[in-house]
Amino acid sequence: MKRRTPSAPVFVHPQAIVESRRVGKGTRVWAFAHVQEHAVVGADCNLGEHCFVENGAVVGDRVTVKNGVFLWEGMRVADDVFIGPNATFTNDRHPRSPRSRAGKLRYANRQWVAPVILESGCSVGANATVIGPVRLGRRCMVAAGAVVTRDVEAGALVAGNPARLVGRVNARGERQAPRRAGGRRRA
Repeated sequence: MKRRTPSAPVFVHPQAIVESRRVGKGTRVWAFAHVQEHAVVGADCNLGEHCFVENGAVVGDRVTVKNGVFLWEGMRVADDVFIGPNATFTNDRHPRSPRSRAGKLRYANRQWVAPVILESGCSVGANATVIGPVRLGRRCMVAAGAVVTRDVEAGALVAGNPARLVGRVNARGERQAPRRAGGRRRA
């Protein structure tokens, strides 16, 4: 399949804020979305309404981020990723108010950042919660509402709280039948 080369300029809705100069061609940023100055967004992406991309977040090409998703510092989103509406990501396992005495000490450097890595082609369902540090493998699928607290292997389908392996998906995201002994798939 031939990939289309984005030639259109970046579209920014009049009520969106895009401070970054590192947004790829063909990307669309919809109303009330905010892309901070030191965020990176690739080509041919779609950032839905009420999305936020924080300084230090990196988004690849052809990524779909549905409404109400926040991408925080330390997130790396590879090419061809889908993030469903209101999916939630965290980058701090032990958050404290940075205005408190303890918080001022904790946040004086970047050691607190718990990276969240979304590898190429993975999908995160609506209202899923992904708690860093974590890596979601190539073409894996996180079911809607799942709570991910540890790495997900490539091609895995995870669901529940906490998220557990419930199956495998193919490159199109379709659930695969379990394998029998000898490697053949069950009907």
